[in-house]
Formats: sequence, structure tokens, C-alpha cells
Amino acid sequence: MKLSEIKTILDTLPELHFVLENGEQVPDHFHVTEVGQISKKFIDCGGTIRDEKAVNFQLWYSTDNDHRLEAEKLKKIIALSEDKLGLEDAEIEVEYQQGTIGKFGLNFNGREFVLTATSTACLAEDSCGVPQPKTKMKLSELQSASCAPGSGCC
Repeated sequence: MKLSEIKTILDTLPELHFVLENGEQVPDHFHVTEVGQISKKFIDCGGTIRDEKAVNFQLWYSTDNDHRLEAEKLKKIIALSEDKLGLEDAEIEVEYQQGTIGKFGLNFNGREFVLTATSTACLAEDSCGVPQPKTKMKLSELQSASCAPGSGCC
């Protein structure tokens, strides 16, 4: 989800909720402790230089059960970040504390924001020797239509 998308959705929400893909709710008393832009310049294993940017949200909660972040307040935090930091309309990644800090993508299911799983990948499979998966076929699919049992074609 891009920054422009969350801003549009926030205009329609009476309450702000985040949930993990497995259905586990982020406690309602969470804070957005950071909104920022992350720039990552790197070289992949194939030697290609890459430059990525993302908007980062950090969700955190403590024992402050009375705190509740409203959609309007998050919009103000985003607007301030855009003004002061010059945020681009990039994809949002969310940091959320579990056993360690997790990095998630962000979707919206019509009611709440969903922290989506992210994964690593080789960005240069064609040049660094990662074997391509072989296509599995059934032997029955290899037989031609004219080959019948007893016909001598097999």
C-alpha cells in the first residue's frame, strides 16, 4: 500500500485498527512512534546497484491502555512528516514488535489495516546461479492420443 492510499482510507474510518494476517489484533492502545522515509542503496549478488525507498511506520504499545490513536491524528502525523521530511508516495513498510522487530507490508481489508508478511528473495537469480524449479509432469500427460495399450507405440 502506498502512502496516498492510506491517506484516502483514513478519511473514511471512524476507528483505527491494525491486525496481523493470522487475525491477531494489534492492541487498540498502540502508538505510531515513527513515520519516516527509508532509503536503501545496495548491490545485489549479480552486481546490480539498486536504490529503494519506502515510507516507514513503527507501531508500538505499552501499558498505557487508555491511549487510543484516532485516524484523524494519524493523518496529522503523516501530513507533518510529508511537510518536514518531504516523504514520497512510496510503499509503506511497518515495523511491529513481536519476539523481535518484524517488518511487514500493509493492506486494508475494508475494516482494518492488515500487517502482511514480507520475505527475502534473490534479485539476480539469472546471473548468480540459482537453479530454476523444474516443471513436474505426469507420465500420463506425456503419452500421445494415438498411443493405446497393445498398439506397439510404447
